[in-house]
Amino acid sequence: MLKVKQICRRVVADEQLAAMPADMHPVLRRVYAARSVTALELDTSLAGLIPISRMDGAAEASERLCQARTQQQRVLVVGDFDADGATATALMMTCLQKFGFSEPRYLVPDREKFGYGLSEGIVHKAAELMPDLIVTVDNGISSLAGVAAANALGIDVIVTDHHLPGEKLPAARVIVNPNAANNSFPSQCLAGVGVAFYVMAALGQRLAAEGLIDAGIARGVCAACLDLVALGTVADLVPLDFNNRILVAQGLARMRNGGARPGIAALFAAANRCLADATAADLGFAIAPRLNAAGRLDDMSVGIECLLSPNADKANQYARTLSQLNAERRELQQKMQDDAESRMAVLAGYSMAHAENGVCLFDPTWHPGVVGLIATRIKDHVNRPVIAFAAGSLDGDLKGSGRSVAGVHLRDVLAAIDAQHPGMIRRFGGHAMAAGLSLPPDSLEAFREAFAAEVSRHTDAIDDTARIWSDGELAPQELCLEFAEQLRRAGPWGQAFPEPAFDGQFELVSQKIVGEFHLKLQLLPAGSARSIDAIAFNHSELLPVSKDRKCFAVYKLDINEFRQQRVAQLVVEHIECV
Repeated sequence: MLKVKQICRRVVADEQLAAMPADMHPVLRRVYAARSVTALELDTSLAGLIPISRMDGAAEASERLCQARTQQQRVLVVGDFDADGATATALMMTCLQKFGFSEPRYLVPDREKFGYGLSEGIVHKAAELMPDLIVTVDNGISSLAGVAAANALGIDVIVTDHHLPGEKLPAARVIVNPNAANNSFPSQCLAGVGVAFYVMAALGQRLAAEGLIDAGIARGVCAACLDLVALGTVADLVPLDFNNRILVAQGLARMRNGGARPGIAALFAAANRCLADATAADLGFAIAPRLNAAGRLDDMSVGIECLLSPNADKANQYARTLSQLNAERRELQQKMQDDAESRMAVLAGYSMAHAENGVCLFDPTWHPGVVGLIATRIKDHVNRPVIAFAAGSLDGDLKGSGRSVAGVHLRDVLAAIDAQHPGMIRRFGGHAMAAGLSLPPDSLEAFREAFAAEVSRHTDAIDDTARIWSDGELAPQELCLEFAEQLRRAGPWGQAFPEPAFDGQFELVSQKIVGEFHLKLQLLPAGSARSIDAIAFNHSELLPVSKDRKCFAVYKLDINEFRQQRVAQLVVEHIECV
């Protein structure tokens, strides 16, 4: 369990600072150097992108797709029901249509009927559409039975995925996965939409070489999909290594410059976000949840159709529906979260023996589309791997969604359990930090014990110190709108490339609770005569005030936009009176 909060400042070596451009703002030099960014990595133009030719399997996939194009074969894209899968599906559909394919179609599994990925059931459903070729996006690497079923029906399969493979690979015609053992692609951080982008770029090159499309048009078609790549990459929380930062930066640049597709523009409008000032945070906290709500509560085709909408009117209709679903999702999530957290008290005795090693929760009333969010919240509470289960699938299995912490590779934990207890887990897959599985109901208690036992082998690697990282202090004159704008345009910030946070001493001028759950503050920086607005989200208690009203805060410098007014604002991560 989390025991200690520790404020840590990032250390920057002199040689790292010296490598940064001399004309860069000194704070940005410090921030980039602390993240080990080289001078070359400050250029996020497409020229720095890892070449398409480096993606193993992309050439073979483009060859089979080119054959489908010339022979006018039917191509079916099988997607996934999250934002990464939705953007990857929309990207591939957009490219196939623009590249002259004959009526490409897509299919997203109903999570309750078919579960995740290219299952046997979804293959038989797909067969009703009589495809000659199935292309998976953001799934397929663990679909051994599904690919075998497609092969038996005479349907070729191209798997494009980024999830970690198991010991065996599906017998697909082509596999494109940078995380596959035999793939030499230099980055293992691409999201599913990033893999789809590389495959479509390779296809565009192949079609141009065959004289089937102009090379410039092919490049333009793929470039126009960078808004989708940015959205899916941020939404899937993959690490923003240099290659992913290029993809996200280029997608954001298109959005800011008026190049966003109608669906993304409509989602920004529905979220009351300014597209001209689009940031990765907008994508992660405002746009992606709306897309994900469709896959969690309804049908992800609503989200995909929004992204594929050719005009603003149609896109706005879908965006309104997605916003309504997101509101319903938040209400449902809060109810389930309250219920789950109330159980933590019941888990008090249980936790000493089990929650020290991991937590499994199940409620027959929980919605399977929201259990991943519940697992995340409880994981944050106990700092241990958590799996939340829901019922409701037609096959009777429990559907589990798990989230882990640094030091425990969740997919490897499930693989070890599967090896030790064959048949206990029906299906599983995922990453180090997130995984999904299905389980027969009568195996739940045995799985709980096996999960706790396996996680216990890794608990020494878990750090129970809650570290709050800071990039140091800002001078009072740097707490301004102009520098907040610079920080917004820098980055892009995200997973494994955190947005800058700073610390400092302040005088607490005023405080009040707003919106029931948030603490609104006026803070006076030390050495300054001008106070600044601040907000501490999900902080519903007033601070105990000392005589001199001094406090210490770790914060992010942001911009508050209200009634067409833009002012600098501190988003407080941690605050304490001193």
